[in-house]
Amino acid sequence: MTALGALIRRDVRIALRVGGGALIGVLFFLTVVVLMPFAVGPDLALLTRLGPAILWLGALLASLLTLDRLFTSDHEDGSLDLIAMSRTPLELACAAKAVAHWLAAGLPLVVATPVLGLLLNLDVTATGAIALTLLAGTPALTFIGMIGAGLAVTLHRGGLLLAVLVLPLSIPVLIFGVAASQAAISGPLSFGGPFSILCALSLISLVIGPFAAAASLRHGLD
Repeated sequence: MTALGALIRRDVRIALRVGGGALIGVLFFLTVVVLMPFAVGPDLALLTRLGPAILWLGALLASLLTLDRLFTSDHEDGSLDLIAMSRTPLELACAAKAVAHWLAAGLPLVVATPVLGLLLNLDVTATGAIALTLLAGTPALTFIGMIGAGLAVTLHRGGLLLAVLVLPLSIPVLIFGVAASQAAISGPLSFGGPFSILCALSLISLVIGPFAAAASLRHGLD
């Protein structure tokens, strides 16, 4: 546990440095939300209806934007080989790196949601509900994306492969995240149903993601 805690702290510090990549996702998320009202126009009712989808789509793309750095920097400086050869199981090391990535790149998106929701004509209750769904769903985006990052880490131009692999797998998270947000705002569905499925997707990805990523890394490093 000490080694895993040290790995999480190390990755968070690296991500928060200038050029570390964590702030890139937040700035991209901010850009998407700020530009969308200009694209939609002055129809506030339409903007309110599209608000949950805009926030979720921005969070998905912002998360995807930073996933390629999950293993790439460690592979370039040789740290990934040391992590793979250490006594700590590679599956646990992958899980720790995913937690660090979510703390540095995913959690700031959740924190920024209530403020950015005001730009989309959403009230406090609506932005709180969307932030709650993002809190439950963004871990799934990270752990699903970790699988693609593990496959693409040893490949040249792996960023395109990462997007091709991760986006289809992330569609269920996007669907139920937007459905839960819309249910909290206008109904007619109850909030609990899609939100429970969203939480289940995060738990399933938490179990499957580290094992699939570790298998991908072992295959790529051999």
